[in-house]
Amino acid sequence: MPQTRKNHPPSLKAKVAIEAIKGQKTTAQIAQTYGVHPTQIGFWKRQAMEGLPDVFAHGREQVRQQADQEKAELYQQIGQLKVELDFLKKRAGLG
Repeated sequence: MPQTRKNHPPSLKAKVAIEAIKGQKTTAQIAQTYGVHPTQIGFWKRQAMEGLPDVFAHGREQVRQQADQEKAELYQQIGQLKVELDFLKKRAGLG
């Protein structure tokens, strides 16, 4: 009977990687605690270390893009409201 692969949730992978990065426990101790193979721990640690710079680099860029998008939407709303106000002024004979 073939063995099936275990699918570990991202939260577990993150916990294990953080434990490994801290270096307070050996890989064998972490493996025993979480029931994961030591080789897998080393792989997750390496993935976390390589991915950390991207987390900080793209965070600011995403916030900036989101702010620009919000600003564009607000300017569009202002323009629409101005057109509607001008139309209503003409209809009411105030302009």
